[in-house]
Parts: sequence; structure tokens; C-alpha cells
Amino acid sequence: MTCINRRDLGLLVLRVGTGAVLAAHGSQKLAGWFGGGGIEGTTAAMEAMGFHPPKHSALAAGIGEAGGGALLALGLATPAAGAAAAGTMAGAVAVHAPAGFFAMGGGYEYPAFLGFTAAAIGLTGAGRYSLDHATCHVLDRPWVVALAFAGSALAAAAVVGRRAKGQASAQGGPVDEDD
Repeated sequence: MTCINRRDLGLLVLRVGTGAVLAAHGSQKLAGWFGGGGIEGTTAAMEAMGFHPPKHSALAAGIGEAGGGALLALGLATPAAGAAAAGTMAGAVAVHAPAGFFAMGGGYEYPAFLGFTAAAIGLTGAGRYSLDHATCHVLDRPWVVALAFAGSALAAAAVVGRRAKGQASAQGGPVDEDD
């Protein structure tokens, strides 16, 4: 008789909850579900927030959230899913950072929490109750973890850096041409 493993059950609950929230946010951006603006509204919002090109940024954010969230919930390709969601949330943190930490004042508390949670799940693994486990962890190898998190960190740094450079240029501030 197999005992239910509390650690794996806890990972399942954390994965499904976090993944569902991320997938819902991404579906707002991509499809306009749950009161979202869809790709057109998200593109306009991305442009207003200083992300260029705005449509590519809207698609990347929507796919990072919806795709990363769905994969986290399923426990499939968990390192890549966690890294994609965490990288996407890094962009959201950059947008909310000027308002401070707490979400009540428009700060970055919420996207930071989602990003750290997604990253932790991606690093920890999906646990026994997952598609990664059912597929013998084919998509959850140490090299996948390293590659996914390195790629996500580089992409997030490039996107956030490009946005910051564009905002500095628009405000007449100094722009480092070497970046």
C-alpha cells in the first residue's frame, strides 16, 4: 500500500494554485478572458508601459504567464515553466517598482511573489504527482534547469534593460549607447 506523500501533495497544491493564477493572467492578455484586454489591449498597455516592440512584448508576457502557468499546474517541463513565469514576472516587477513594494499602493509585491514562487517550483521540481514524474522526468533534468533559468534571466534582463533605456531616453535622461 502506498502512502500519500505530504511533500508531494503540498507541491501539487502549490503548483496547481500558482499555475492557475498565472494561466488566468496570461489568458487575459492573450484572449481577453476574465475581463482582460486581449492581445490588442495588452499591446496598447505594453506600449504605454514602455515595452518595445509592444505586440511582441504582449505576446511574450501572455505566453510566459499562460503557458508557464499551465505547464506548472500540470507539472510538465517544470524547470522551463518556472523559469518562463519568473522571467515574465521580472518584467512586471520592473513596471510596478516605482510605486514601492506593497500591492495596495500599486507596488511590485504581487508579481514578485508569483515570480519567486514559480522559480522555487521550477528549481524544486514538480513532485511525484505530476506529468514530469509520469514521463520519468524527461523534461526535468539538471541541464534543463540551468539552461531554462539562464535563458530566462538573460531575456528578462534584456527586456527590462531595453525598457529602462527607452524610458530614460523619453525623459531626456542619459542613455548608455554601449548596452
